[in-house]
Amino acid sequence: MTTLAFDGRTGASGDMLLGALVAAGADPTTLDRVEDALGVSYDVTTVTKRGVRATSVTVAHDAKTHSATHAEHDHDHDDAENSHGDATDGHDDDAEGHGPHRTYADVVALVEAMDLPEHVETDAIAVFEVLGRAEAAVHGTDLDDTHFHEVGADDAIADVVGVALLLNDLDPDRIVTTPVFAGSGEVSMHHGTYPVPAPAVIEIAERASWRLRGGPVKAELLTPTGAALLAHYAEGVDETPSMRVSESGYGAGSMDLDERPNVLRAVLGKERETTAEPTDEPAASGTRNGLVRDDVVVLETNLDDTPPEVLGGLQDTLAEAGARDVSIVPLTMKKSRPGHLVKVVTKPADAGTVARRLAEETGTLGIRETGASHRWIADRDFETAEMVLGGDVHEVAVKVARDAEGEVYDYSAEYDDAHAVAREINLPVREVMRRAVEAVRADRTDD
Repeated sequence: MTTLAFDGRTGASGDMLLGALVAAGADPTTLDRVEDALGVSYDVTTVTKRGVRATSVTVAHDAKTHSATHAEHDHDHDDAENSHGDATDGHDDDAEGHGPHRTYADVVALVEAMDLPEHVETDAIAVFEVLGRAEAAVHGTDLDDTHFHEVGADDAIADVVGVALLLNDLDPDRIVTTPVFAGSGEVSMHHGTYPVPAPAVIEIAERASWRLRGGPVKAELLTPTGAALLAHYAEGVDETPSMRVSESGYGAGSMDLDERPNVLRAVLGKERETTAEPTDEPAASGTRNGLVRDDVVVLETNLDDTPPEVLGGLQDTLAEAGARDVSIVPLTMKKSRPGHLVKVVTKPADAGTVARRLAEETGTLGIRETGASHRWIADRDFETAEMVLGGDVHEVAVKVARDAEGEVYDYSAEYDDAHAVAREINLPVREVMRRAVEAVRADRTDD
């Protein structure tokens, strides 16, 4: 599984995300269609931030296009509900705030007119919806009545659509971010001076799966544009996952910090489903009796009014959201009502998504996170058993369990494969499963 991991310790902004993605290998020529649509250009350069080589991406405007579009929209938005203050933040998403200011509907129409790949368009509009709903919540308006100032301008649209295009070019299977630092102090915005993080950033962080942290410097490190992009794309993790790194790079912010490089790091690599890898080295400290420690969260909820059809489908629906295991246990609830306990095992990064899906599917009003912090698991992979049954060759997947030193201690045939073969040749399922395991054992013995 290819994973793209961001390090959020110096925050994030639209231009920093653009720079980090280009530095990590995304093709900047994919941005050409944005330049044509908005009359802007992306200026990609290499800079140094306190000794760290980083990629800077800024947005420049075509003078004629900028003058014409600004004249068309040069009316007073002072009474309109608008955006935060990306133009005055610490990262200063360089030309952000230049060009016409637009409503949410204006932005959607403009993005739809760019002739983007379907999922790129969908993602870009979703990011602006995150921004719009945050602004609406802050100002007490409806989404359609919300006016964007800075984040509705050409360069902010170029940031959001540009990031969507670059991510499409990299095409990672998973995107994660470590806790994102917001900075501290105060920031000047369209409506006045506010404490950092800006109100819109707080609203966005409330809906994100990653953690928001204050500091480590007195400046605005996380802009609403950067927060919305990470909220839409990235899962929150406590630290960069274990992966075999293939590409990495740094996106530069425009501000220079006193004691640290103002950069956003992106790391691209292959991540295993588990942390265990067969090795000739002695078992690491993360193992116990040959099993590997796997950090998890256990979610629980009690249900007394959920239809059995919904309960029956929870295994699949929660697995789609990231659950690793789902158990449903009958129980007796208050007033002797029959009910069910649903227990879900998931990775910490997926807990928020899984909890939301569990609430949506069942209508539960509360989900507990239990005290379990990890489990001990075996490394596992699949081998294919080929068997001649009924005159034909049939295949059944067999799960092979190993300890941390690579020693096999269990085989388990996949039920669905065995069931399909059993129905076809009229044999008991357990007999097909037994023969599949024997076939894999025999192949390993021959090797």
